[in-house]
Amino acid sequence: MCTLEQRGRVFVLTLTGDGEHRLGHSLIGSIRAAVSSVAAAAAAAGPGAALVTLAEGRFFSNGLDIGPGGIPPSRVGELVVALRPLAADLLALPMPTVAAVTGHASAGGFLLTLCHDYRLMRADRGVLYMSEIDIGLPLPPYFVAILRAKITAAHALRDVTLRGRKLKAAEAKEMGIVDVVCPTAAETAAEAVKLAEQLAARKWNGNVYSSIRISMFPEACRSVGIVEESDEEKRNHFASKL
Repeated sequence: MCTLEQRGRVFVLTLTGDGEHRLGHSLIGSIRAAVSSVAAAAAAAGPGAALVTLAEGRFFSNGLDIGPGGIPPSRVGELVVALRPLAADLLALPMPTVAAVTGHASAGGFLLTLCHDYRLMRADRGVLYMSEIDIGLPLPPYFVAILRAKITAAHALRDVTLRGRKLKAAEAKEMGIVDVVCPTAAETAAEAVKLAEQLAARKWNGNVYSSIRISMFPEACRSVGIVEESDEEKRNHFASKL
């Protein structure tokens, strides 16, 4: 399913195997457990950590595990509900997060990349693709909230959601969806770890980092069940640091 490796201050979460990394209950649960372990280990170690997520094979993730023949709408709904807390885990994680998009990322897999702070993508293979318009499925409200938060150019958001445009790395970078384009999967993974090391070396307070992220994307965070601190809680938190 996935593995978790600690390299100094950087945690590397890898979706293993050469399959499509479809997001079924087992894989979602496995990723959530790994992210929880990262949060616990970082809290015990003190300030200064970062997470990199990457995948083996041709796919980063080909979305929800609906299978080639499809599944009943009720089961699609169950997977949509199951993916929501994983999005919350990543959006609230108290450290910088980097997605190394080493293969195709479609639908829920694309959403998974958007839940990270930074995205690096290989140039030689792979696309970002929100397939719902083509397969006749409505976008869940929290998908829309995250898409709107992370794809800020109106024409880019339109092309991703209403046109089903398959974006190669260079196009995604031009649209501001991807931060860095690398020649190959190996170089993408290596550059992602390098960036994560640089971010972790800043030794930011994780709770402060998470709080700022949540305040930057309030609609997206509310859509996945993250409750922003009240003004009074923020004042008290700030005062405790003085």
